[in-house]
Amino acid sequence: MSKDYRIQPPQATVEENMARAADAVGAHLISLKGLFPALSDYRGLRRSWAKDLMSGLTVGVVALPLALGFGVASGAGAAAGLVTAIIAGLVAAIFGGSHVQVSGPTGAMTVVLLPVIAQYGVEMVPLLAIMAGVLVVLMALTAMGRSIEMIPLPVVEGFTFGIGIIIILQQLPLLLGTPKGEAESTLMSSWLTLTDTDWTVAVAPLLVAALVIALHVVGMRFLPRVPIALVAIVVATIVVELAHLDVARIGTLPTALPTPRFPAVNSELLQHLLPPALAVAALAALESLLSARVADTMVPDLGRTNPDRELFGQGLANIAAGIFGGIPATGAIARTAVNVRGGARTRVAAIAHAGVLLVVLLALGPIVARIPMAALGAVLVMTAARMISPAVVRTLFKTTRADRNTFLMTLTATIVLDLVMAVLLGLAMAALMSLRHMATYSVVRRQYLPADTREGIVDWTEATEHLRDRVALYRLDGALFYGNARRFADQVLNVEDVDVVIVRCHRMNILDASGADALKDVAKQLRRRGIPVIVQGMTDAQRRTVTNMKAVPPEAHVLELSQALAAAEQICATDSAVALNDHE
Repeated sequence: MSKDYRIQPPQATVEENMARAADAVGAHLISLKGLFPALSDYRGLRRSWAKDLMSGLTVGVVALPLALGFGVASGAGAAAGLVTAIIAGLVAAIFGGSHVQVSGPTGAMTVVLLPVIAQYGVEMVPLLAIMAGVLVVLMALTAMGRSIEMIPLPVVEGFTFGIGIIIILQQLPLLLGTPKGEAESTLMSSWLTLTDTDWTVAVAPLLVAALVIALHVVGMRFLPRVPIALVAIVVATIVVELAHLDVARIGTLPTALPTPRFPAVNSELLQHLLPPALAVAALAALESLLSARVADTMVPDLGRTNPDRELFGQGLANIAAGIFGGIPATGAIARTAVNVRGGARTRVAAIAHAGVLLVVLLALGPIVARIPMAALGAVLVMTAARMISPAVVRTLFKTTRADRNTFLMTLTATIVLDLVMAVLLGLAMAALMSLRHMATYSVVRRQYLPADTREGIVDWTEATEHLRDRVALYRLDGALFYGNARRFADQVLNVEDVDVVIVRCHRMNILDASGADALKDVAKQLRRRGIPVIVQGMTDAQRRTVTNMKAVPPEAHVLELSQALAAAEQICATDSAVALNDHE
């Protein structure tokens, strides 16, 4: 016989919980310890500096085509992407909360920036990056970093899968040598691009893209340690130069970092840019923390990322990128993974990666300017393809219907709507499915004595045996909340031919206002039928809830089952005496 009692956890009033939350936030705001760089960030550097520098060189080589490509894909240009990778990569490496995270422009951010640039113009992007950076810093100061733990796996995978599809669709203008179709929706824009394509002109860029993709496939299969993206870009550029193919190139790059300046701003502009800034900030925080979480699993011996410091570093990185005329940046999962696989152990690797890109900007600008746009598009297609994992999809489809539905909701919203809305809808779907599970596994059932309790075995005695069929016991397991309140009421109100109902709540862990109202309705309807209700085993917090809702009077609640049986016996005895007097 299973145990049917619960140890009551410590309870606090709403006022006490609010006071504790205020104290926690206040302490966090007052004490900024842990958010700034320290010497401990470079612990072990004497042993790992060589690997760190080599890993930084490797990541810099890998990041070069991605920085250029995402800059172009965002609409801000290759130079903006490269500047962002240098400035944001350096600042985030120094101030961020991860030892191995590499930051820069990413595909997900380009998805958000394209509609913003279409509406407000590319000159607004630096100010947008600064605004988003300030918002991310505020997230750090209010200790929102740990909220990433609440995002379910199906939401993350649906989000990632959808971003991969969108990035591939966004490369069609580069792959086809065709102007981008003018539409807010990526799907509609891609369709317009296809319908407007001059296929005689598209042959040359398609051949360049096919060469890059083929080199990627061969390189990933036979040369997994070689930075194949850079090799493919170099080979494609040489082929285009030798064959004199008429394809679009990156064009002139700056020969130095732009002069830092704060964009012109006014209250009206801030008001217009606030909604997209919120979207960019949410995405920057989400993607950076997800990337850091992946990195933590790859190097568990380095210690976990400080999520609040990571947000602090990413916020400062976006502010710095905006001041230098760059675009918003986030932690980059692919570059971080390359950094870890290269043996990085400290932040020096990410700092070195930024240094490599700076050297490219200062010394190799004329060469980089000759890179074909179609080659960059193909590199981004291959990068996005690695974000689309059929194995993960098969796994999620084999788990639960809730996981499958949440994944599909997030994936569809990512492609059709926008990234922030996709995450919100995915979280809403996950919450709905969780509530459904909670309602399903919350049990309301008729119980018959004897019962094994913390008092021992409780049963009717010989003197009260005649009450066994006159007193109905219902046991609540799990939760009584808005998801199952109606089911609870229907089941208990079906009782017939009894004198007393005992509702046992000693296994009830959750009670909300809807649940208390259902209990109130049950007690009211049973009283009309002359059947009193006794509630047994609620915690102090639950008793406060039913008292505030006036569901059951305090005297109708008892702590132990034996007390409930004694109260039922007294009620039945009183009713018998009244009935006897009426008969006489």
